[in-house]
Amino acid sequence: MLKLHIGNKNYSSWSMRPWVLMTQAGIPFEEVLLRFDSFDPDSQFKRAAEALSPSGTVPVLVDGEQVVWDTLAIAETLAERFPECRLWPADATERALARSATAMMHAGFGALRQHFPMNIEAHLPEVGARVLREQPAVVADLERLLSLWERLLGRHQGPLLFDHFSIADAFYAPVVMRLVTYAVPVTPRVQQYIDAVRALPGVSQWISGALAEHDFRPFEEPYRDAQDQA
Repeated sequence: MLKLHIGNKNYSSWSMRPWVLMTQAGIPFEEVLLRFDSFDPDSQFKRAAEALSPSGTVPVLVDGEQVVWDTLAIAETLAERFPECRLWPADATERALARSATAMMHAGFGALRQHFPMNIEAHLPEVGARVLREQPAVVADLERLLSLWERLLGRHQGPLLFDHFSIADAFYAPVVMRLVTYAVPVTPRVQQYIDAVRALPGVSQWISGALAEHDFRPFEEPYRDAQDQA
């Protein structure tokens, strides 16, 4: 059976992508949790992750002797192995657009990721408001993100980016969670998309797992310290 090595569900946005993708698509796998104790070179997490792949990070998909450690590579591997799951749109034009949007998420929105780290159990509207006031790069990323979503949602009738669930939705699911945590204002159409993604069984199960962890990692939440000292 496939094994997917992941980090803490509350914090690990990268792990969320393939876990949601496989769960939502009904692809059977065994979950292996590598708890975030620290990211220091001698930490238990780092030692375990580096034993799995050259990246020393999660997620990592293991299938016998085959090891895949990049989220986009994992998604493409799954799409090849399970064509019946239709992880990409069937239409060639739509498929190219979905791949472009997915790669955009995979490689971009650095300021948004940095200042809005994923923290599913938290509700931090005051942090979100402060970041939007103080970080113009985050505002620019957010404008780019919402513009892309509006464009894609305007092309289709369904509530998801390409009507049916796809790799693109799995890749943007962690950003959806960030927007919820930091109470970022969005348009009604984008709010419908956020609600639809959160309602997906795969996403809902991930959220439930994150809320059940109760594993506070201070090094993952420096913004709370900054808020307390303000």
